[in-house]
Amino acid sequence: MKDRNIKNNRKSLRLKNYNYSLPGAYFITICTYRKKGILSGIINNEIELNQFGKIIENEWMKTALIRNNVELDGYIIMPNHFHGILFIKR
Repeated sequence: MKDRNIKNNRKSLRLKNYNYSLPGAYFITICTYRKKGILSGIINNEIELNQFGKIIENEWMKTALIRNNVELDGYIIMPNHFHGILFIKR
């Protein structure tokens, strides 16, 4: 795929040499490929998840069940991206 060679103009917000498995609070953002709106739609001014958005939600909820050192906080699934807050405990 030639798209993999295209660099965007965004700088990484990740800290160099930081161990992201350390305990702490983390804000997670995941975007869809080419920012296509494939996760949900807006119906009557509310976000309604489609089958792909429901997969994201189910996997997010499973995260704390399969990782006993993770606690989930708020999250939102929008048409083309996901935001979530999680805490990694000791």
